[in-house]
Amino acid sequence: MRVHHLNGSTLCPVGRGLSLGDPGGRLVCHCLLIETSEGLVLVDTALGLEDIHAPTHESVRQGMGLMGPKWDPEQTMARQVEKLGYRREDVRHIVLTHLDLDHAGGLPDFPKARVHVYATEHAAAQARQTFKERRRYQSVQWAHGPDWKLYESTRGEPWFGFECVRQLEGLPPEILLVPLVGHTRGHCAVAVDTGERWLLHAGDAYFFHGEMEPVDRCPLGLRLIQSALQMKGPERLHNRERLRELVRTQPDRVRVFCAHDEKEWRALAG
Repeated sequence: MRVHHLNGSTLCPVGRGLSLGDPGGRLVCHCLLIETSEGLVLVDTALGLEDIHAPTHESVRQGMGLMGPKWDPEQTMARQVEKLGYRREDVRHIVLTHLDLDHAGGLPDFPKARVHVYATEHAAAQARQTFKERRRYQSVQWAHGPDWKLYESTRGEPWFGFECVRQLEGLPPEILLVPLVGHTRGHCAVAVDTGERWLLHAGDAYFFHGEMEPVDRCPLGLRLIQSALQMKGPERLHNRERLRELVRTQPDRVRVFCAHDEKEWRALAG
């Protein structure tokens, strides 16, 4: 399978000198476009065209305000898929790490795609029980009624010691969901077997490449942001440590990366 590493939105947070430790620093929204025998598959969608233009998506623009997105339509997955020579209709499946507004915003741009998501995450996004969840989940992004495919954890062969969901409906067996709850109630990573090694899109399980290094390092501001956004703190930290162990023990078999680290995205995108 051929995998394209795409940046779906560039984020320049307010006060990034403090939050990122660099006045010129920025975050990305790392998405994958995978060419498979079952058609094109997107892993996350970042922000979409309607988030940029539609009056009905004003709540999304307000919710993203402090993160300082560039609101560039050319960065959306819709435009980048077209630039690669495909039609939007060629995207048959979307696999989501979670339903935060900067990960699910492009869903309306691919209304015919089947959307695969962990059932716990879907339930949390529908219920929006807390103030934090009412901010992070914007139902206008799925008001078009996606073809949801929901999954629970299943007993069976683990993936490098991690619980996983195999056999996503209509997708090749090389694509798996790996639950890593904490950032949200149903947050997952997405594992992709390229034939040479596994790619693990860890979503928002961590935000900074230094968190995966032997000596954990991360700008203080990003640590505070992660703590402010988390729904299950102990689980998030536990899963982050499990990822660090995976990076340490399986460097030749698995490449781990998160959704927002620009250095990781550039290294993979070339």
